[in-house]
Amino acid sequence: MPISEIRVIYIMKKIFKFILNTIPRPILIRLSIVVRPILAFLLKGNTFTDPIDGKSFRMFLPYGYGNQRNNVLSPSTLSLERHRLLWLYLQNETDFFTATTKKKVLHFAPEQEFYKRFKKQQNIDYTTTDLLSPLADVKADICNLPFEDNHYDVLFCNHVLEHIPDDTKAMQELYRVLKPGGMAILQIPQDLNRATTFSDDSITDEKERAKIFGQYDHVRVYGRDYFDKLRSIGFTVVEEDYTKKVSPEMVTKYCLAPGEIIPICFK
Repeated sequence: MPISEIRVIYIMKKIFKFILNTIPRPILIRLSIVVRPILAFLLKGNTFTDPIDGKSFRMFLPYGYGNQRNNVLSPSTLSLERHRLLWLYLQNETDFFTATTKKKVLHFAPEQEFYKRFKKQQNIDYTTTDLLSPLADVKADICNLPFEDNHYDVLFCNHVLEHIPDDTKAMQELYRVLKPGGMAILQIPQDLNRATTFSDDSITDEKERAKIFGQYDHVRVYGRDYFDKLRSIGFTVVEEDYTKKVSPEMVTKYCLAPGEIIPICFK
């Protein structure tokens, strides 16, 4: 890698870390809509590809609130490894994009890379919800949802539960509103080297939370027991290691995280 490009990456990492830890998330969402096409133009190339929109770039951007990961944030969709992995799973292993019977879908804290695409889908009845996101149709507390029992065919609730003090109650609400036979994708940041989840309610300082939990607004680090906790709520859980079903070449091309697990939950 040329020295000039190494310097660019170093500067970008400093800038992105400052922005992520300084600007509130709702404002970040609005700003990113403007910045995204500029980044996509500046970094276009053919080394890496975002499978969500099919666009290719000479490099992806760094990302992380604490320790920054290189080459993970797509300039065009702002997708991360987990978003691209989920997209591939939905595209290749489900009828989410092709079903002829309309599905009711509830999406918590909707990600930008999915939001407009899902909104345009004619085969889903799509509702978004969150307490703070400007993309939410319904402002709601995940621990007290204003939706009927057994109402949704598909739930997306990704990288939300690590922010919720009472994640048990949140999981119960997710289970309640999901239809029997329905599917819930409940991704979380997870340390697979850790057997049990760690949380400590006495840790309230943002810098300490960032140091211990990985982000200033996280309240726990999930371990491998996350899947069993979902099962204790009532879900049937498939621990989908989907990168094993993608060729090593495409894992590199799409900038995926080898070994990342998608929790596929059914009622």
